[in-house]
This record gives sequence, structure tokens and C-alpha cells, in this order.
Amino acid sequence: MRRSMVLSLAVGLSLSTTLFAAPQTITSPETRVSLMELYTSEGCDSCPPAEGWLAGLTEDERLWTQLVPVAFHVDYWDELGWKDPYDSHAYTLRQQRISAHAGSRTIYTPEFVLDGGEWRNWFNHRPLDISDSPKAGTLSLSAPGNRQVQVNFVPASPAAGDLEVTVVLLAFGVETRPDTGENKGATLHHDFLVVSSTQGVLRQGKDRYAGSVTLPMPVAVQAGRYALAAWVSKPWDPTPLQAAGGWLKTLP
Repeated sequence: MRRSMVLSLAVGLSLSTTLFAAPQTITSPETRVSLMELYTSEGCDSCPPAEGWLAGLTEDERLWTQLVPVAFHVDYWDELGWKDPYDSHAYTLRQQRISAHAGSRTIYTPEFVLDGGEWRNWFNHRPLDISDSPKAGTLSLSAPGNRQVQVNFVPASPAAGDLEVTVVLLAFGVETRPDTGENKGATLHHDFLVVSSTQGVLRQGKDRYAGSVTLPMPVAVQAGRYALAAWVSKPWDPTPLQAAGGWLKTLP
């Protein structure tokens, strides 16, 4: 077995056993936290600048308190010369669902989605304005161990029926060097990289919604740090009602 494969396996095992070894809790403010999604691919030569812009949000003072960025790698570039090691067809389906909800059949990379709607200001070099932050309620994530995440949502106003929660594990400082495809020979840098994702149901209680999910085994990466993020929405509408995110403790 090649040394790189052994190292990747070791990183994956470390993630699975130690990432949530100590209980950790992440809680949103009561005001709405915006969700910024980037749909991208290592097979797309116009995607690295978009990922570079997203990476800059690690230094944005609004990170986690007003903004949760995530990068989903889609799989429809795989047949054009390079298999993206971080892609998933589930991420392509999510992009299609968002597009269909907006009445469109078109998906592309790089595509930014802000709070459930297409956001094209990046292409026009316009700033990210998320100054409007109404009260949405408090979303809390608790990771007791074994990749389990307990979710509680106390909405600012009552809502009818159960809700859907999406929980993702994000990796930062990841680098890849494709040897084929449009980015052949380039060193690609990834932050806010989704390396594990799951969905679940939040059951409605007297004054809150609650549920528990287990993240799948993460994609093996060499990352500098990790974060946990989640958002809640209605089952038929991908528009997030509230989002939460935060840094995870450093891996030993």
C-alpha cells in the first residue's frame, strides 16, 4: 500500500475516533445567521477563484455570528478528465433541488447560493451584504462523541410541523494537485470544504424542535482545522430558517 494511502487512512481513523472525543457545543445568536453555499468542482478551471474568495471569509468578522459558508463539491465534472475526491452526487442533487425551487433547470459551477437563492454578486465584484438580521431563534449543536450531533432549535416564532436539519463537517487548509483535467498541475486550496454531511428530522415539541443525527465517516483529508455547521429548513423548502457554525477543537 502506498504511503499516501496509509496516511489518508490514518487521517480518516483519527477523524472518526477523536474529532468529537470531548463534548462540544455550538450555539447561534437569536438573530438570523445567513448560509452561503458554494457549488464547485476540482474539474472546473473557473472554480479556484471562487474558492479563494470563499476562503477569505475565514477572516471575516461576521463568520459564525452572522454567516456560515460551506463548499459543496459536485460530481458532474467527473467525466471530463478528473475525478474530484471530495464530490458527492448528493451535493449535485441538493444544487438541483435549490434550482428547481427557484423555477430553474440550470445548474453550474461555480455557483453561490445565499439563504436559498442564487447569489451572483461575486461575479460583479460586489460586497456581501447581510446586514438585515431579523430574529430567527436559537440553533444549538451538541457533539457528545462518535460523530453524533444533537440539535435543538428554539424558533423566534411558532412554526407548524416538523423541520429538516442538515449537519456538515467542514475541513480547512486542504490542498490537492490534479494531474489531469482543466486544473492539471495546479495546486488547489480548499476551505469550508464539506467532508461529511447528513440530514435528519427535528421533531416539534412544546417550545422547541429537537433531533439527533450521526455524521457519516468523513472523507479522508489532511486539514489544518475543522468546523461544524448546521441549518434548519422546512422539508419542502431549501431556504434556511436559521444556521449555526463554529470551530471544532484541535485534533490531538
